[in-house]
This record gives sequence, C-alpha cells and structure tokens, in this order.
Amino acid sequence: MLTMARVISKDTRLCMSLAGRPGNFGTRFHNYLYDELGLDFIYKAFTTDDLPAAIGGIRALGIRGCAVSMPFKEACIPYLDELHPSAAAIGSVNTIVNTDGYLDAYNTDYIAVAQLLSDHAVSTEASFAVKGSGGMAKAVVAALRDAGFRTGIVVARNPDTGPALALAYGFSWLSELGEQRPRLLINVTPVGMAGGPEAEHLAFAAEAVDQADTVFDVVALPAETPLIRYARDKGKQVITGAEVIAVQAMEQFALYTGVRPTDEQLKRAAAFASS
Repeated sequence: MLTMARVISKDTRLCMSLAGRPGNFGTRFHNYLYDELGLDFIYKAFTTDDLPAAIGGIRALGIRGCAVSMPFKEACIPYLDELHPSAAAIGSVNTIVNTDGYLDAYNTDYIAVAQLLSDHAVSTEASFAVKGSGGMAKAVVAALRDAGFRTGIVVARNPDTGPALALAYGFSWLSELGEQRPRLLINVTPVGMAGGPEAEHLAFAAEAVDQADTVFDVVALPAETPLIRYARDKGKQVITGAEVIAVQAMEQFALYTGVRPTDEQLKRAAAFASS
C-alpha cells in the first residue's frame, strides 16, 4: 500500500541530539511520534568536536531542542542560559530547549527516575543501595534524596567519585555491598549491558536480591538484564532501564513540542525505537 511521503518545509522545526557516540533510539522515538501525531518536526542525531560552536548553532539556527549525552552533559553548561531545577540539582544536563534564542536546560533522567519511583510506589522508608558513581548515578542519587529517601549507600569501587557522590547527597559509601541487605537495589553500572564484558553477570549478588523488595536496573539494552530476570523470577518488583529511557524521552518530547503522548503512544514509540 502506498503512503504519503513526509513533506519537510521551511517551517519544519528541527530537534537533535549531541553525543560522543550517537545512537538511534532518540531519532526513531521522536520521529515516530512526530509522524503519528502529525507534528511538523524532524529529529536528527549529531556528534561534534566543537561544543561551543554546536551550542551556538542551536541558538543561532533556531533548533528547538537538543538531547545531550556523554561526554557533553556537564561541559555544555557554561554555554546555556538557565538550569531547570532538575539539572541544577545534579549539575548535569541532558536536554536543551531553545525558546527564541534563550536556552533552558533540564535533566529528564532525573525526572524519569523520580517519576518511576513514584509510579511503582517505592516507599521512601526503604533503605537503598545505588551501585555506580558516574553521571547517571548522580541523577539517581539526587532523585532519591529529593523524593525523601534518607537511608542509603553508594556502592562504588572508585575511591574518589564514590565517596564524593555519597557525601554530596548525605548518604554512606562502601566499595562493596558486603553483608548489607537494602530493600531497594539500583544498578547504575554497565554490568549486564548487551555486548559488554559482563553482559551475563548480576550487578548485585543473588543473596542481596533475594532479600530486596524492589530491583531497579538503569541498563536499557537488553530490556531484561540478568539482574532484572533474576529479580522477576524471585517475585521482586522490578523497574527497568527500558522504562527509564522511554520516560525520559517522552519528557524531552513534551518539552520540545508542548504535546504529551498517551501511554499507548509512548509504548508504541518505545517499542519501535528499540526494534
């Protein structure tokens, strides 16, 4: 069956991403929804060796929005006009919105983590362990603190970033989880990531998962990591990285377009982007 070709005109609005290693999820997710909702937008992924010029181009050319990935999440901040609380809370940006040349910055990873903890009704009384101390771990730990969690551990082998992250948000640090058995476990490391050296490993020991109530893995590929599969088999509540990437992309979409997709539209877009 023939379908109408999409028409791009002088009025079509451009959104984009900047990443050291661009991927396809955002491009497929956003363009799918533009088509489904009949919005005159187009989305394209880019990388750059000249970040100031790239940010200047967003401003000068009227590019409506830009998703920001590593290694630009912190480096872009001096070139922006205003940090939304979601970005200011962690000093990291993953979304730029251009309104008539004024660049607002957000962190929809932080927003997504906070929303998913609320949606899954994870009790703020629960003790937690966050494994990892990179940029995404900062978003997770900040979201936990701001949601009202008070008892938690940052588990990280790095003797510099681990203690610094824990101290910044008022939590404890351990290089290994050891005998601790928190009720909420969150993996923010590449353990379990498809194609990685530890793709088949559990991010937390089975004994720790057995005594947890909720297991949250931010690794998005595969959607069912070894940690998520094991926790699900044990009857634990799980939150997946696929949920994180879909929710944060939906928040970006709403910021760029002013349109919030339905839950069904979100599911279809996320499935298409992941296929």
